[in-house]
Amino acid sequence: MKGVILAGGTGSRLFPLTKVSNKHLLPVYNRPMIYYPINMLKSAGVSEILVITGTYHAGDIFSHLGSGKDFGVNFTFRVQDNAGGIPSAIGLAEDFIGGHKFISINGDNIIFESLKPFVGKFENSGAEMQIILFEGNRETAQKSGVAVLEGDKIVDLVEKPLEPTSNNIIAGIYFLTPSVFKIIRELKPSERGETEITDVQKEYLKIGKLNAAKLSKEWLDAGDFDDLLNANLITKNIVESGKG
Repeated sequence: MKGVILAGGTGSRLFPLTKVSNKHLLPVYNRPMIYYPINMLKSAGVSEILVITGTYHAGDIFSHLGSGKDFGVNFTFRVQDNAGGIPSAIGLAEDFIGGHKFISINGDNIIFESLKPFVGKFENSGAEMQIILFEGNRETAQKSGVAVLEGDKIVDLVEKPLEPTSNNIIAGIYFLTPSVFKIIRELKPSERGETEITDVQKEYLKIGKLNAAKLSKEWLDAGDFDDLLNANLITKNIVESGKG
């Protein structure tokens, strides 16, 4: 299994911090943000990792991460010239992935548990996409993609609902097969002008190939100032308590 870290975008919600640094190099407590998805992939036994970044401060990403030797992995890099949505970024990984299953992680997502059990569930499920859910609250559901479940079965997927009927937040951690690239090529941009990961999930839901697994510990997103501050405070508490 291979890994992909999506570390592109302009980081506009974190401007002016992102005027001087790539968003994914900003600190979350005692390490750069991108270290967390790297360690998440390592916890799944992944050592071949593609880092997809934008043109903003891309050189900082390259020089900081290097070959991957210091992390015990091998990095490959790909530059996304224009932000076009998460699926469009994942689509750049097609040559790197080849025929392998893979895990794609948004670079501003942080969890504190091993991904290894989720790999096992994905491998044994027959699914072609597995999403990871976190039990959030109404406020986080309103600014996230959410999954509506009946028991363990996904029955609906909603992007940023004004009135959430579910607090099952879809974390930016996706287990995928190479079949996703055909779906991505056929996607049409949304009203935002970007391809949407929810549309990919819905395609798999239609054919009964979408699976879900739930986190048992904290999930953090560090995409804006409030989330970044919250991520720093919670991560500090987790690390100092020895639970991270």
